[in-house]
Amino acid sequence: MEFVHKSVMLEECIEILDIDPDGIYVDGTLGGAGHSLEICKRLDKGKLIAFDRDEEAIENAKIKLDAYKDKVIFLHDNFFNLKKALQNIDIHSINGILLDLGVSSYQLDNKDRGFSYMQDAPLDMRMDKREGFSAFDVVNDYSKEELSRILKEYGEEKWAVRIAEFIVEKRRRKPVETTEELVGIIKAAIPKKAREENRHPAKRTFQAIRIEVNRELDIIQGTLEDAIDLLAPGGLIAVITFHSLEDRIVKTCFKEKATDCICPPELPVCRCGHKAEVSLVNRKPILPSKDELESNPRSRSAKLRGARKKQ
Repeated sequence: MEFVHKSVMLEECIEILDIDPDGIYVDGTLGGAGHSLEICKRLDKGKLIAFDRDEEAIENAKIKLDAYKDKVIFLHDNFFNLKKALQNIDIHSINGILLDLGVSSYQLDNKDRGFSYMQDAPLDMRMDKREGFSAFDVVNDYSKEELSRILKEYGEEKWAVRIAEFIVEKRRRKPVETTEELVGIIKAAIPKKAREENRHPAKRTFQAIRIEVNRELDIIQGTLEDAIDLLAPGGLIAVITFHSLEDRIVKTCFKEKATDCICPPELPVCRCGHKAEVSLVNRKPILPSKDELESNPRSRSAKLRGARKKQ
């Protein structure tokens, strides 16, 4: 299967990163390499360090970026290991970093990966196939309470408790092994009259399980802190989120990092000694343009935020 992925807010990301031809840049989520390709086009003596948890993404990106292979270092790793991975290749400072927190179109469309509720496949959803923990384990091993929690928290699913009850009841007879089985359970749990007209009934549940399997929310805060720490003075960070909880983490982190004092407002004098590390590139998130929404409907929930390291 060809690795096809439409890069979200491509021009806007490149504008925020303001590429220095001789700088060192990181693409923390290589994916279809669309963002990476545009960064490489602007490099002269500079380097791009491209991370991805998905080995298939890296192998396909090597082909796509072949003309720039002398400018790219590929790392089959989780961006959560950013600082250690860069230290291992003797890089201690960077000029910019891009984090696209969405799942790639290739992963969604490749039925064998088990991300999609539209195609039948074994329950998997692992971005990194080296990991042992998969969607099968979440669906078949989590308690009713644990399932309800992740569906509410990560999927914002109104029918979380009922779906969890139906999953637990179904797996008493046999394990739930495929995406098609799980979709059937979800459809049975959500009354037909309650289903949203323009949303597949399994969308929120699949999103929640994917986030849980890949620890997507757990790793954002630490990665942002490490990324900002690694930025050279004047260096830039751009982050694309696709989920309200992701955006909240990024917004809160950037706001704190851009604030001199974080003492409680009732204190008359600053006692924390906190100094702003960054300035915000945009106070409100950048959203996809109308043209992009028409050409790539999957971009509709995307938000882009940027920050610049203080000089």
